[in-house]
Amino acid sequence: MEWLLTPGPVQLHPKALEALSRPQLHHRTEPARALFLEARSLLKRAFGTEGEVLVLTGSGTLAMEALAQNLFAPGERVLVPVYGKFSERFYEIALAAGLRAERLDLPYGRVPRPEDVAQRGFQGLLLVHSETSTGALVDLPALARAFKEANPEGLVGADMVTSLLVREVALEAYGVDAAVSGSQKGLMCPPGLGFVALSPRALERLKPRGYYLDLARELKAQREGESAWTPAINLVGAVKAVLEAVMPHLEAHLALKAWQNALLYQVGEALGLRPVPEVKSPAVAAFYLPEGVPYGAVKEAFARRNAVIAGGQGPLKGRIFRLSLMGAYDRYEALGVAALFREALADILPAS
Repeated sequence: MEWLLTPGPVQLHPKALEALSRPQLHHRTEPARALFLEARSLLKRAFGTEGEVLVLTGSGTLAMEALAQNLFAPGERVLVPVYGKFSERFYEIALAAGLRAERLDLPYGRVPRPEDVAQRGFQGLLLVHSETSTGALVDLPALARAFKEANPEGLVGADMVTSLLVREVALEAYGVDAAVSGSQKGLMCPPGLGFVALSPRALERLKPRGYYLDLARELKAQREGESAWTPAINLVGAVKAVLEAVMPHLEAHLALKAWQNALLYQVGEALGLRPVPEVKSPAVAAFYLPEGVPYGAVKEAFARRNAVIAGGQGPLKGRIFRLSLMGAYDRYEALGVAALFREALADILPAS
């Protein structure tokens, strides 16, 4: 068995594997329409919104671009705090969408504070909830509140790619107007689907443009159980199956994910490793490399035990390593990974 300890793609849920083993479903049939509507209803519960969740065939990045293009008009001013690789990506997407994106740079591993975003004159704020490149988690409700006090008409968009089904999320309760995620993270399915959740406030403010990413066109089709374009319908079935299994026990599931990630930090810190984030997300554990130890040595130590981990990105490349139990791991498998972690590091750390 290979231990997939990367923060995406992740170990697949058994219900996802079961759903994917079924014959190909034609997407313009009544069974497919019923499946699509059920999946969207479950996703609404998962995102905690009274609005709509649109299912797009593509990655989380595609969903981020759809959010930026459909909520804001070219030339509108948006604030984008940059504190990791994926918040950097949100900034680049905003620029590509023709927005007047103003970046607020923070050291990787840090998180923005409410006072950082309480700036006037912006139509939007774009945030990454769980910054997977550093393992950091931002306080979304506090940031959204501070921004909207300064910009009452402003919209808050959030990347929830690695917080959906990993940590509690709720759009309207958090003051978030729109959020995105993907199938290959906390949903424990293969890559291939992106999701855009739109609160009632965001639905009123849609400014659709583009062709494939026209969310107004998607909304019209998806309310009828269709999609504007060919969907990855079997993946939709996998998402539905996982949500049906997890949502009735969501509180216990989130507690398990939090405990598992805390266990990774407990092991790493006991080995003398320094965590990267100032506020830890339950999605991934990120550590600075031991002094004088290259990332390749750490990667190989895990590989010898049939485990795959991730390195750093951007300015943290070659400086950190990351591992995650975001996928379908139970309590006892997590304890096994903790033992594997200790063994792998014992190979490369100098004897005390």
